[in-house]
Amino acid sequence: MKDEFSVIIRCKNEERWIGHTIQSVLDFIPHNEIVIVDNNSEDNSIEIANSFRRDPDLSGNNEHYTDVTIVKLSSYTPGIALNLGVKNCRYENILLISSHCVLKKFNIEELIPKLDKYAGIFANQNPLYRGKRINKRYLWKNFSDTETVDMYSDMEDRHFFHNAGAIFKREMLIKYPFNENLVGKEDRYWANNIVKNKEHTLYDPINFEIDHYYTSNGNTWKGVG
Repeated sequence: MKDEFSVIIRCKNEERWIGHTIQSVLDFIPHNEIVIVDNNSEDNSIEIANSFRRDPDLSGNNEHYTDVTIVKLSSYTPGIALNLGVKNCRYENILLISSHCVLKKFNIEELIPKLDKYAGIFANQNPLYRGKRINKRYLWKNFSDTETVDMYSDMEDRHFFHNAGAIFKREMLIKYPFNENLVGKEDRYWANNIVKNKEHTLYDPINFEIDHYYTSNGNTWKGVG
């Protein structure tokens, strides 16, 4: 079982959380690379990401560092950023994680075999608003404690999927790329296309979980705060 993961992190001015995001990846996924797709950040996001960069001329402490690739993007949509990230990945397993999310549970031995059966697997999310763990209302109600195949959201009247924490095989994202014309909810449209093509998605709250921290610019948090 190959346990390497390429980790795609979309970023725009995420200095508050991006270091926590990357550190959580290193904590749970020993063999990884980080691909940052940056949309003209003007803060210290990239400096922080580069502080995790492995120096090939130094030995020891490699568990604290990794390979970091920075990809710059000016013409942004979520789909463009994600598809560009995939093109820059070298491992067959891919993790998408938002730059204001932190891995809390990632059972790699259970998750990797499931990628042979499911086109994509997404994580349980714990919403934290300014540090406070809040009740799961509205969109967050989808993140229950029950494993679900091809989750359907009655609220949205379509299949549900969420890229703030999700894993895939690289070949699957090449075969079914994200729609680059959408300005949001590219993950839901992707999931509906997957089901239409007789593939399947999985929501796995048992083996995969993230904390999702509030940011004023985060699409998931629009209308909150």
